[in-house]
Amino acid sequence: MSEPSEDFALIEGAQQGDRRAFEALLERHYDVMYRIAYRWCGNRPDAEDIAQNACIKLAKSIDGFRFQSAFATWLHTLVISAAKDWSKARRAPTADIAAGPEPSQPPDGEQTVYANQVMAHVRGLPDREKEALLLVFVEGLTHGETAAIMNCKESTVSWYIHEARKKLQSLLMLERRHG
Repeated sequence: MSEPSEDFALIEGAQQGDRRAFEALLERHYDVMYRIAYRWCGNRPDAEDIAQNACIKLAKSIDGFRFQSAFATWLHTLVISAAKDWSKARRAPTADIAAGPEPSQPPDGEQTVYANQVMAHVRGLPDREKEALLLVFVEGLTHGETAAIMNCKESTVSWYIHEARKKLQSLLMLERRHG
């Protein structure tokens, strides 16, 4: 993940109260924010809510960004925090096997159905395991980058992923036996 130099100027402008700089920063990063939110919850309306809450969090906390880490890393942390807040407030199961693919993506048969079932199970995992899986396998981050976002050791990220894989494998095997 490269850090565009334009982001630094926009961040500095936003920190000084420049509304246009903040709007430009959001425009540059909203798609990533939404994608993380969507992968967390699995449906468009909730992803939009999470992304909007993340935008509010960003507006309130942009002054706290100190250029000591990559903005993308800091932003991932912020969106995951908004997603966790949303999950706590909702207090309802986030896994919905009936949830289809994101509307902008055309379905491609059996693979899409299977991928949606896997993602539904991922959404049902404990937050830390789900967070590690989404950041590494969906967002394509390294274990080191994920560790920085999750504020833990790289080995802990590996352990979360290992535990999540065991749980997913068990759930999918059960599903095949009963499906």
